[in-house]
Amino acid sequence: MILFVSAAVVCMFLNCTNAEEKKYPVKVFADSLMQYNFAPQMPDSFTIFGETVDLTNYYMRERFDRELTSFSYWHSQMFLIIKRANKFFPIIEPILAREGVPDDFKYLALIESNLDQRALSPAKAAGIWQILATTGQESGLIVNDDVDERYNLEKATVIACQYLKRTYELTQSWSLAAASYNSGRARVLKQMEVQQTNNYFDMLFGEETNRYVFRIMMAKFVMENPQQFGFMLKKEDLYYMVESDVVKVDSTIENLTDFAKGYGISYQLLKDANPWLRTNKLTNKNQTEFFIRIPKKEDLHFSKDRIKVHNKNWIINP
Repeated sequence: MILFVSAAVVCMFLNCTNAEEKKYPVKVFADSLMQYNFAPQMPDSFTIFGETVDLTNYYMRERFDRELTSFSYWHSQMFLIIKRANKFFPIIEPILAREGVPDDFKYLALIESNLDQRALSPAKAAGIWQILATTGQESGLIVNDDVDERYNLEKATVIACQYLKRTYELTQSWSLAAASYNSGRARVLKQMEVQQTNNYFDMLFGEETNRYVFRIMMAKFVMENPQQFGFMLKKEDLYYMVESDVVKVDSTIENLTDFAKGYGISYQLLKDANPWLRTNKLTNKNQTEFFIRIPKKEDLHFSKDRIKVHNKNWIINP
């Protein structure tokens, strides 16, 4: 149904005076009352992890459309995600490339944590890659009261890559490797046997895993051109990694507040630059080498000039 709003009705609704009507054109008032939401356009196919999905298949189309509709109107989180991606994707992408893992897996990290470096799930999975404590420890990460390297983005990305590569070796499918990140490797291998295929898109899992890879696809779809979904950001809206000096430590630090002040920064800024430091001390009986970032003082204050735009499609004023 098309709604026509007269100038008189608009002004009566807004209690306008003639002066106000001249100051603000009727069209502005009418537009403020009339908002149209259109379903986002669907592609006929989509490629993720090098695998192309036929979206003319009705079942694939409905699964893709469910996530498309959800992501398209997830505005508050998507704005934050795009801003954070400018800060964290430049760290994640080179590690994926070095480890031989498809670049699209950065969107798995996005789905897992919204790129929140302090994320902690109800199941106690931690960090941007949402790694469980036992998984982290078995993979060589230090996880204790003072240090939790699941919050160390570089180290956690390597561990995630190792997990994904091992699953790929067993399944010969990157999509199933992604699904296993959600459901567990054993469940994926069992379903391969039961359903006699290694094609994730031909398989049926539980609700969460059934949606999981499609959510990764949708993250990629929206992030490749967020403006077509109404996410309009300027360069100065993006987050960036503050430049830091790195201090090597191989002994115990009894008080991190005193340590931070010794370098002219606050405890708060020290912990933000090193989220893997979990308490106010660093117990280091084994004399392990840790590398602590110290933000440079000249980089602490926001400057548009310091922002390096990682993907020009993310902003409206490249």
